[in-house]
Amino acid sequence: MGRVFVAGSINMDVVATADRHPRVGETVAGREVLYFPGGKGANQAVAASRLGAKTTLIGRLGKDSFGAELRTFLSAQGIDLGSVRDTDTHTGTAIITVAKADNTIVVIPGSNALVGADDVADVPLAKGDVAVSQFEIPLPTITAFFRRARETGVVTVLNPAPAQMMPRELLALVDILVVNETELGFLAGSELSDGDEAARIVDVARQLQARADQTICVTLGKRGVLVLAGREEIAVPARAVKVIDTTGAGDCFVGALAARLADGAPVRAALAFANAAASISVQRMGAGPSMPTAAEVAAVLSAA
Repeated sequence: MGRVFVAGSINMDVVATADRHPRVGETVAGREVLYFPGGKGANQAVAASRLGAKTTLIGRLGKDSFGAELRTFLSAQGIDLGSVRDTDTHTGTAIITVAKADNTIVVIPGSNALVGADDVADVPLAKGDVAVSQFEIPLPTITAFFRRARETGVVTVLNPAPAQMMPRELLALVDILVVNETELGFLAGSELSDGDEAARIVDVARQLQARADQTICVTLGKRGVLVLAGREEIAVPARAVKVIDTTGAGDCFVGALAARLADGAPVRAALAFANAAASISVQRMGAGPSMPTAAEVAAVLSAA
């Protein structure tokens, strides 16, 4: 079995729940405030580790109370934190409002902005491993990480969120790109909406493909997942569940996908597994703590 290496953000999520989201300039009464370990990198590492993959997280924490709490939590998930360094700034923080199962998020990068090429330079990558990253750390760091991974024969998985334009050089280093329809439209320079047909979404994904063998996974929430794997098109149907909190669902999908790929599963089977894992995570509050175990996913798949 290969290992999963995640270079990415580590945040404390401060979650306020309310009956509805405030309009601009408006104050509404909330129900409660909750603190959850989060950050896209940490979430994806937690998901992969809970699902049985040997997982290393690469990132930075501030020397503050949030940093200490996050280090304790991540260590308890069985994640290798040997590549998580402390730095003299505040730990990354996300301010999240949850209302009617939808969320709005403001992310303050803090220590995540200081993750540099030196942090990924000596990571012991080997053929069979999977390298994962997202856009909450600097893009040059991701490029350096993926360049090393490709040179070593390691599969690269990128979740380009929050969306921002990326150099073609970085896109070409990606084996599997995981986006939602908004991110896909932004990166491809094409407008997409919730009502677009599958054929339209696949066409836009094809425009974005940087290599003929590149896989683009488009997560569509209640509509499931559409995948362009090289020239093959794959549709993974959504699972009908009661949604409590969508925070971290995409990260769960990415971490689960990486875990199965590291275990040698073919792409189609890994996608079905990741889809089932994400359907479990949305039924719980929080990001990191909502990630399921391998036994929970197996139970969902066997019941299907």
